[in-house]
Amino acid sequence: MSNILRTLAEKVEPRHTALVIVDMQNDFCAQGGYLQRTRAESGRNPIRVDENASIADRIGVLADGARAAGAMVAWLRSVYDFRYLADAHVAMREGEGCCMEGTWGADFFRIQPGPEDVVVDKHTFSGFHETGLHAQLQARGIGTLVMTGVATNVCVDSTLRHGFFLGYHIVVAEDCVGSGNPVGHEGTLSTVKVNFGEVTTSKELLRLFGRHTPAGAPPVL
Repeated sequence: MSNILRTLAEKVEPRHTALVIVDMQNDFCAQGGYLQRTRAESGRNPIRVDENASIADRIGVLADGARAAGAMVAWLRSVYDFRYLADAHVAMREGEGCCMEGTWGADFFRIQPGPEDVVVDKHTFSGFHETGLHAQLQARGIGTLVMTGVATNVCVDSTLRHGFFLGYHIVVAEDCVGSGNPVGHEGTLSTVKVNFGEVTTSKELLRLFGRHTPAGAPPVL
């Protein structure tokens, strides 16, 4: 990519922007999902999931605004069946599997892809590692990734770094990402601001997308 975009408005022009929704799945986000359940049972670093519903709702509104403006919307879905995982990844799993194919835990949490959205399955933290995501983005002429989803400091972080290394401009919607690790969450946001891109709000992104929304389109609420 040779197009250097300086301002946020330039970066998130819808024709070359993809909203990336990372791992909004029951095992990561829901009460009784793998992450909340295993941490509660082990008694270490309990995960609070009570904020995930509001995060999901904000992502849903942002996705509607992105679609209305003509931006691409791409969902990353973890599928962590053991047969897909490297030994080092399996060693980090606790007890039962997480996001096992065909289970409730692997289903999307609260929000669902639209009919024109792209869904990419991944088997590790980065959405680019051995997936078709990069090819699909390139086919659409995408140069900017607007990152949302969970966990800020794990799969969102891994994917945005990988995307940056591939040449994408990176924007994080700070009210549309979350983590059970507040220190890690804030650390990723701080690192992005210094090294990888920009951090902004869904409200500001909706305002910028709205500049490109055709007249007469339904309002994004």
